[in-house]
Amino acid sequence: MRLPAGAQEAASNPAAANATAASFAGLTAKLDYLSPSDLEQVRLAYRFADEAHLGQLRNSGEPYITHPIAVAAQCAEWKLDAQALMAALLHDALEDCGVTKIELIERFGAPVAELVDGLTKLDKLQFNTREESQAESFRKMLLAMARDVRVILIKLADRTHNMRTLSDVPRSKWGRISSETLEIYAPIAYRLGLNQTYRELQDLAFRHLRPWRYAILAKAIAKSRGRRRDLIQKVQKEVEGAFATIGMPVRIAGREKTLYSIYRKMDEKHLSFAQISDMYGFRVIVPTLGDCYTALGTLHQLYKPVPGKFKDHIAIPKVNGYQSLHTTLVGPSGVNVEFQLRTEAMHIVAESGVAAHWLYKAKEPDSPTTARLGAQWLQSLLDIQSETRDAAEFWDHVKVDLFPEAVYVFTPKSKIMALPRGATVVDFAYAIHSNIGDRAMAARINGEQVPLRTELKSGDVVEVVTAPVSTPNPAWLSFVRTGRARSKIRHHLKTMAHAESEALGEKLLLQALRAEGIDKFPTDDDATIRSGLWDKLLRFTGNRSRAELLTDIGLGKRIANIVAKRLATLLVESGEKPDALTLTRGRLMARESAVQGAVTIDGSENSSVQFATCCRPVPGDSIVGYLGRGEGLVVHIEDCAVARKLLNKDSERFIGVDWSDEPVRAFETGLVVTVTNGQGVLARVASALAASEADIIHIDMGQEAAQETTDLRFVISVRDRAHLEAALRNLRRTPSVLHAERNKAA
Repeated sequence: MRLPAGAQEAASNPAAANATAASFAGLTAKLDYLSPSDLEQVRLAYRFADEAHLGQLRNSGEPYITHPIAVAAQCAEWKLDAQALMAALLHDALEDCGVTKIELIERFGAPVAELVDGLTKLDKLQFNTREESQAESFRKMLLAMARDVRVILIKLADRTHNMRTLSDVPRSKWGRISSETLEIYAPIAYRLGLNQTYRELQDLAFRHLRPWRYAILAKAIAKSRGRRRDLIQKVQKEVEGAFATIGMPVRIAGREKTLYSIYRKMDEKHLSFAQISDMYGFRVIVPTLGDCYTALGTLHQLYKPVPGKFKDHIAIPKVNGYQSLHTTLVGPSGVNVEFQLRTEAMHIVAESGVAAHWLYKAKEPDSPTTARLGAQWLQSLLDIQSETRDAAEFWDHVKVDLFPEAVYVFTPKSKIMALPRGATVVDFAYAIHSNIGDRAMAARINGEQVPLRTELKSGDVVEVVTAPVSTPNPAWLSFVRTGRARSKIRHHLKTMAHAESEALGEKLLLQALRAEGIDKFPTDDDATIRSGLWDKLLRFTGNRSRAELLTDIGLGKRIANIVAKRLATLLVESGEKPDALTLTRGRLMARESAVQGAVTIDGSENSSVQFATCCRPVPGDSIVGYLGRGEGLVVHIEDCAVARKLLNKDSERFIGVDWSDEPVRAFETGLVVTVTNGQGVLARVASALAASEADIIHIDMGQEAAQETTDLRFVISVRDRAHLEAALRNLRRTPSVLHAERNKAA
């Protein structure tokens, strides 16, 4: 046979061979399913890629453009559309050639640029670990990161060609690349139903990962194939005869297990090569679904079935949408032969999975079967009722069911964390360790500073900044998504509140004891006669422990004066006498609410002390403390109307409180500012407050229609009363402000 002139030249001249591989002509023959306009667009993408990669070479010495052409050729085998083929040709241009995404958008449109950008992001992922759980996370993340299924298909075509040419790469890299292919990419191909690609990736990875074992096994299979050729031909002839007898048109094809699947079966089940019985098999393609079961009966009449070796993957499809009937029969000479029975549509899905959507569309674009088959893979995979033609929508359906509510993010050390969709930085911090969550202060995503409430996206690298003084914020409960984060935050806040309430309760009880003439707490080791003192007191109050009693006092569930009187009575019964000086001084302080001995407030008390929202006290105000039932200590301004009502009704719950000389934080208070309506009024008022260094926490402009004058109600943050007065003076000097005063009637 005489070769064409171009092929003869290529065979004798390596440079000519390279030129042939790098030309668009070889790809054109596979693009006959495209329209002329689409073909021209693909040609333009080829020219752009060829120019971008000019001068670059593969490890084999071939021009680099041969790789994008090979990737596009594989995509053409799946009959992908023109946009996917253009992205396949351009997939390395963004990363390796200095081409920008904006340039791709201008030349080829946003959809192609997005596909290329998606491929570039996947290329940046570093597979640093080899553990099985990590591999599964990477597989899920690759799928979750791809907004369009075509990105994954192009990526698999890219990996397939790289594996085919792996022999040109330095041998030191074979192990890493082959392991990555086996653990990450081959399972993705399986998940998407790309059976041919899955089998090829496995065998290519096995060939480079275990070259010696691959060679031995390949030699053994070649020998076995030669010995059993006659047997296979006999089985095929008898099967064809049986179907001809019943008048059923069928297509029969031989099937051989891949080397890797044989090796894995031998390894996992500790079998010798001779013990592998299902090495050879047949696929029987029949016209209709009902014919599958008719054909099964015909085969079972021809040969005896092996018990327990029948599987109905039509009624119960595999997770990747695969459908077939499997049966193993005892053939001539007692050799077991496996048969797979399926329809043509099932065969396309079995071999090409998700790519069947484009394959069938290219063959019969206007056929109703096209849309049905496009959804069939999804139907069996996801049980989706609606049909879809759009690739992006198609993939969205796949992702929603494959990974119902998941995002996959990296720690700074490249470990993958799987979190629910909508999870925030705080969820991530608690997923790592509760201490990281409790101490979280700030965060960086992909190197950029972000708020802790930021929602995470698949592929994000998340770094949490911690500080020893940082504690969980109750506001976190409004945005965290994971149960772990929510329970840890609540537990910490509850523990912290109890600890603070216990400390406050101890202080209040000691103050009440001094009014009874007792200068300090009795402890069990003071004297043997007091050993049962606390037990008697707890029986009186009904508490289980001393800590619980003190917490109840701090929360206002127990009145310190009543507990102190009972404790003093028990001490007297045990022989303790009140100290006259302490008694006189304590009662004087209690009666006059003297500053000495009052509870000191500095703003660090957190949940054990609350500042009443009716009057919003700030340092410098005369204040009183009310022990609300279960609310802890509530601080009011002394002349607050609400406090006066409570004093008349519940006076025994009031205690003396005073401000610390050095408060540790700012305090919120209310303002009412009356203004004349006009353009820019709110901005001027806000500027006046900002100039006073008072932070605006909240603004209420009311619901009534705009009038000549309006009351603006602010909640602002100030250091003390002097700071508040300075802010009010600034406001009163502001144009358009008629009146400004503190709001004590919220």
